[in-house]
Amino acid sequence: MFTAVLRRPVPSGIRARLLSTVKKRDLPDYNTTVDVANIKLSRPEKKSLEERQAKMLRWRRKDLDGKSLINDTLQEMEEDVDFQRTLKELKTSGKAKMTLEERKNRRRALDSLGAPSFQDFVAMRQFEENQPKAPIVRKTTTILQLNVGLYCNQACGHCHVESSPRRKEMMDLETANHCLTLLENSPSVTTLDITGGAPELQESFRHLVTEARRIRPDLDIIDRCNLTVVHEPGQEDLIDFLVENKVHVIASLPCYSEKNVNQQRGSGVFDRSVSALLALNEAGYAKPGSGLTLDLVYNPLGAFLPPPQETLEAKYKEELDENFGITFNNLFTMTNMPVKRFADFLHRRGELEEYMDLLIRNFNLDTTDNLMCTNTISVGYDGKIFDCDFNNQLGFAVGSDKAFDENVKTVANVKSLDDLLGDSIALDSHCYGCTAGMGSS
Repeated sequence: MFTAVLRRPVPSGIRARLLSTVKKRDLPDYNTTVDVANIKLSRPEKKSLEERQAKMLRWRRKDLDGKSLINDTLQEMEEDVDFQRTLKELKTSGKAKMTLEERKNRRRALDSLGAPSFQDFVAMRQFEENQPKAPIVRKTTTILQLNVGLYCNQACGHCHVESSPRRKEMMDLETANHCLTLLENSPSVTTLDITGGAPELQESFRHLVTEARRIRPDLDIIDRCNLTVVHEPGQEDLIDFLVENKVHVIASLPCYSEKNVNQQRGSGVFDRSVSALLALNEAGYAKPGSGLTLDLVYNPLGAFLPPPQETLEAKYKEELDENFGITFNNLFTMTNMPVKRFADFLHRRGELEEYMDLLIRNFNLDTTDNLMCTNTISVGYDGKIFDCDFNNQLGFAVGSDKAFDENVKTVANVKSLDDLLGDSIALDSHCYGCTAGMGSS
């Protein structure tokens, strides 16, 4: 036993004394057989195929198909004091005034912290790290993101677009066709990212997908899916549609535990989400060689940064496979942005200043080279053009230096995305969210 920890051969005299010492001690487990060739390592027990299939069948809730989550969501909204307070304020003050107040709250928080504007902070850190001064500027657009509407069957507490069943704003077909023309005239675009709301519940969704696939067979078409939409009435053929058009699904799943998911996204959401993931797997998503990619997105439950993406992805894969038989391709971690519903949440709890301090303390200069606003153009449901989906919700449109300006660039008056290369990017205090930790772009 002692000789195993010594690095050099032990002289025979010393070895004899060591062995003598060992024999005098009470070592009840120092009794391994000398027939070491017969010692076999046991393999970790694997669940049988039958056990795995039984678990998958239990969670693949076909009884939920065609049953809407909307009434449950509306009921929870009625009972939620914060939702009702926000709704009342929206009616009395309007979106523009509420957004301005939200922006003031962030600015007050930064002033209390003695923090400069985002642009000045980036320049300061570039100087401190002996890097050349490099302003954040627009590059060639490779991602065209379309927010096709705010209607959703859920009302998540972290939602930066404040979607819910009450929101009726949707992209009409005329605007959708302008988006398709813009796509056709912009060969640099390699990804069409369709988001919402629940994009699948908007009238323009399937038209955009089928036409985009016809125009650009090589295009990566992303559906930002909340998963529960799979079970909504009228969506029984949704997965078949996604498979037919080779749509890349990026699905929200903020945790692998039922309690955390339902707390953030609403009662019953976890069961529906797991069932939807299993249905996507059944259709071939995440299977090697299928060409059907299924990625997941994690965002924190509260005012903290996400864990490292690589390690969390490994944990997600272990938990989802072990407990439900679910497979997926990649996990993306996203920092909660201090805008809209999450900003209200922080402000009401008196945590906005603390959260802004967290973002600033964890500023990562490396993230500024690949911010979404540098290579992405985001289009709102009304056709207005923005640097990103966050600026969309805050009213900072491309081509204007003031929020909620009506005289801005739209998909109806821009021929190609290359025409926007000369326009500056609107940066503000919320941008600290995209540069904290590993970033949120």
